[in-house]
Amino acid sequence: MPSRRGALSLLAGAGAALAVGAPAAHARPARPGPFGRHGSPSRRLDAGTLYVDPHGRGDHTDVRSALDAATGTGRTLVIAPGTYRGPLSVAADRAGITLIGASGDARDTVLVHDNAAGTPKPDGSGTLGTSGSATVTVQAAGFTARDLTFANDWLRSDNPEYTGTQAVAIKVQGDRSAFYGCRFLGHQDTLYADSLSLTAFARQYYRDCYAEGDVDFVFGRATAVWDRCHFRTLNRTDLASAPYGFVFAPSTAGANPHGFLVLRSRVTSTAHYKLARPWVPSSDPTAYPMLTVRDSHLGAGIDAATPYASMSADHPWQDQRFAEHHNTGPGARVTVPANRPQLSAWSARAHTPAAWLGDWRPYA
Repeated sequence: MPSRRGALSLLAGAGAALAVGAPAAHARPARPGPFGRHGSPSRRLDAGTLYVDPHGRGDHTDVRSALDAATGTGRTLVIAPGTYRGPLSVAADRAGITLIGASGDARDTVLVHDNAAGTPKPDGSGTLGTSGSATVTVQAAGFTARDLTFANDWLRSDNPEYTGTQAVAIKVQGDRSAFYGCRFLGHQDTLYADSLSLTAFARQYYRDCYAEGDVDFVFGRATAVWDRCHFRTLNRTDLASAPYGFVFAPSTAGANPHGFLVLRSRVTSTAHYKLARPWVPSSDPTAYPMLTVRDSHLGAGIDAATPYASMSADHPWQDQRFAEHHNTGPGARVTVPANRPQLSAWSARAHTPAAWLGDWRPYA
């Protein structure tokens, strides 16, 4: 098996897989041109669509220049298959922007970089920190991504001297951010589902997506729904004993009635992992982390007896808003009821995408 970095350095073509943990790609019929059914510069879908292709067949050869050119609101970037390296930012003034992987398979179109929290800043003023490590940062409201891979291929093994090993693939802060058929690859802190401020309750929706990592690899304070998604833990050889990591680490603001909701999804693991731990950051000591996992399959690697842990003794997981409902699989067995808070059938009616997302209906 190639390393994550080795696999991501391969330029993916039609029908190819980036062998980094997801199931192998299935053969699929080739579509004409680099942009498939999404038009081309000569057959532009509309005036607000820009085309990105590393071989020069689009309006731009890299995503960063296309984002710079996509001024205003409601623009669309159609991105041809390829591996696009370098940090990217979608600013707040790019509201309503959509990024589409042209092939329809997220494995073909990869946005990747390799910064970590401990990476020195170029000006020598310190290190990047967790947020600064993100390959992609999204601040725009109404952001949509389809069929793309967001990755951070920084490796602990290459940088044993680093103490800041968080390496974010994407940090999402905008309200009404939606992801369909996307992949999120990293190790620690892969997917940062956040908001622009402590008082901004950013709503996010993920459907048919895949995320992998080891430590807190889905985390943040957003109001976020993961629907029919797959979360996969990575094997670790740098630790001598379990637990080897945590899937979720919500940091929901105390005033926010809705945190993370995971439904109709699955968690697979071949090692001993905890399902979640609450994160109460120093920037918000009043955080009241919330996670509901319902109607999902939890694999054998999830600790059924003690699926939750405390990140800090001052904020034990038992004092947070953690709940489950109608989960299946060996990792969902209720062997110690006190350690598996369950919703009643009546309470579960309030833990739905409609309740979480209000008047925004990205799942319709």
